[in-house]
Amino acid sequence: MRDDGPLILDGGLSTELEAQGAHLQGDPLWSARLLHTNPQAIGDAHYSFLLSGADVITTATYQASVTGFVTHMDVSAERARELLSSGVQLAQESVKRFVSDTHPTEQRRPLVAGSVGPYGAFLHDGSEYTGAYAEEMSIEELKVWHRSQIDCLAAAGADLIAIETIPSVKEAEALVELLREFPNSKAWLSFSCKDGRCISDGSLFADAVQIANRSTQLVAVGVNCCSPAFVEPLLDSARSLLSPDMSWVVYPNSGEEWDAEQGWLTAGKRSASVPELSHTWAKQGASLIGEMNSFLFFCLQFLSLLFSPLKSLSVHQVAAAVSAPLTLQSYDNS
Repeated sequence: MRDDGPLILDGGLSTELEAQGAHLQGDPLWSARLLHTNPQAIGDAHYSFLLSGADVITTATYQASVTGFVTHMDVSAERARELLSSGVQLAQESVKRFVSDTHPTEQRRPLVAGSVGPYGAFLHDGSEYTGAYAEEMSIEELKVWHRSQIDCLAAAGADLIAIETIPSVKEAEALVELLREFPNSKAWLSFSCKDGRCISDGSLFADAVQIANRSTQLVAVGVNCCSPAFVEPLLDSARSLLSPDMSWVVYPNSGEEWDAEQGWLTAGKRSASVPELSHTWAKQGASLIGEMNSFLFFCLQFLSLLFSPLKSLSVHQVAAAVSAPLTLQSYDNS
């Protein structure tokens, strides 16, 4: 992590791909299908996020698995593993292109985070937001499921493993144990949450943080895919428990609710936006901040400038700069 402000995570990859014409809703592989059918679209989306100020690019592997590729694309297990690895390679190529094209100053080389979603993402029934499946599975069964995902991403050279949208403490326990099998890998662990105190299975977020504390490989623990309004109370509820060797990772949505048939549905009352709340999260100790679904490039550019070394820029000046529209390179601060 860096001393001059939090690292900015990329936006919702599937949202950007759909904006570019991809049809992902209802697909059991979601954006991972494009690793096979249109890898160029994924690479272009990664590159766009980098141009907009992202410090971390997340691979298109959240809903990817060997079993999923074999089942839904009729490929061999070997080819499925190659597709998982290609998610890292595409992101690495985009980073290399970005560095070559822009020669960024005052920013270290962007990182590639290999995305690992919960078992519920494979089930494609919305259970990653309830964690109900974990009641019927053992720790060992969950480890077996996730082992090939992490193995492929780590072997391909991901800088970090992004273990995300985990809805249950049991699955978190399994993943923390499994991570020890990959001692050279660092990771973050983030949970889907139902309110300002609990993760999706009803367990206290504070208890989930204590599970994360068992790992020496986690650089951050936190929340994603929840309302921005939940973030501050969630972090407050566990602030005394956070290991001094870890920080918070925060990347909520915009207050939408997930429907398995219709996708993300806009809430009746919109939450305060990520840019409005991000300074509070940074003061609470968040070193990785992003937003999953809406505002995408506007949000990225806003956050990148807001937390840049250009401390003379006020929030209002940043908003004016982003809406101009100007590229980050105009400020020589990619």
